Amino acid sequence: MVNPKLLSVATAVPCHCLSQADALAHARQIFEERVPAFARLAPVYVNAGVETRYLSVPLDWFARPRSWTEANRIYLEVAEDLLAEAAGRALEQAGLAASDVDTLVVVSSTGIATPSLDARMLRRLDFRDDVKRVPLFGLGCAGGVLGLGRAAQLAASGEGETVLLLVVELCSLTFRWSDTGKSNQVATAIFGDGAAAAVLRGARDGDGAAVTAWGEHTWPDSLDVMGWSVEEDGFGVIFSPRIPEIVRTGMRSEVDRFLARHGLSLSDIDLFACHPGGAKVADALEEAFDLPEGGLAHSRSVLRDYGNMSAATVFFVLERMQADGLDGRRVLVQALGPGFTAGFAVLEG
Repeated sequence: MVNPKLLSVATAVPCHCLSQADALAHARQIFEERVPAFARLAPVYVNAGVETRYLSVPLDWFARPRSWTEANRIYLEVAEDLLAEAAGRALEQAGLAASDVDTLVVVSSTGIATPSLDARMLRRLDFRDDVKRVPLFGLGCAGGVLGLGRAAQLAASGEGETVLLLVVELCSLTFRWSDTGKSNQVATAIFGDGAAAAVLRGARDGDGAAVTAWGEHTWPDSLDVMGWSVEEDGFGVIFSPRIPEIVRTGMRSEVDRFLARHGLSLSDIDLFACHPGGAKVADALEEAFDLPEGGLAHSRSVLRDYGNMSAATVFFVLERMQADGLDGRRVLVQALGPGFTAGFAVLEG
């Protein structure tokens, strides 16, 4: 049987590092006079579980309104650079060249690109001109895990089938100066920018963690829980305050159902690579999975150091886990995104 093997994971971030203290000070300058409730909303910056994150532009870029045209132009430039950096590092770790890649899967939901990012990457790295391209848009924070599942399915199609999964989310560029709502404050307090790359190959044996299961669940009547609204000046963020409660009350049963389909139970899981979302979501995930407080240590440390990078975040968590060594342990990879959808995957080290 051909198993999809995860040969490498690599990440990249832009150069502008932002402390949470500076983020709060800058948000106060922008919003305090225009948002009567800003003093009541400001604690979200302190309680977000974020200390630093990385931005595609200097902080003063956010001091005045920007057009969607300008933001998307920057998105294209920075996304290409970060993807090229992450892809090069992941291929080097796997001992492969871009010309060895049979399929290129690219996940992003924070900008618009047509030709898509995968097509643009053909001029940056030496991919074959017959490489298959699979762009995935609209999966939001779940895109990393769902993209991993799609890539694993493609890699499992044949011995030696090589898939390069690329994920980039430049969440900071979706900031809307004109949006004085609570969701925009939450996004401003947690969003950061980052990219990731993973190499998967279909193999009967050999190195790399095996991706042994993947799947998803979409809750009915939940389109209003998370996503974008399209506004004159860009993407308007949608965050429902119900998200932690949905996780707390609904996640465990769906994880149990997913694992049971693959002959597993939660007791078979040794490690949890969860997209943290935010501090409250991390709390809810620990409760849902019967983990001790702080049990999602890697997820929380990534949130602390990088913020919420949407779909890319879970690969930063995986990268830290791999650095510690999987040592034959079984990992549940999980994230939530628009739909409202939970994505799952199982790795066996």
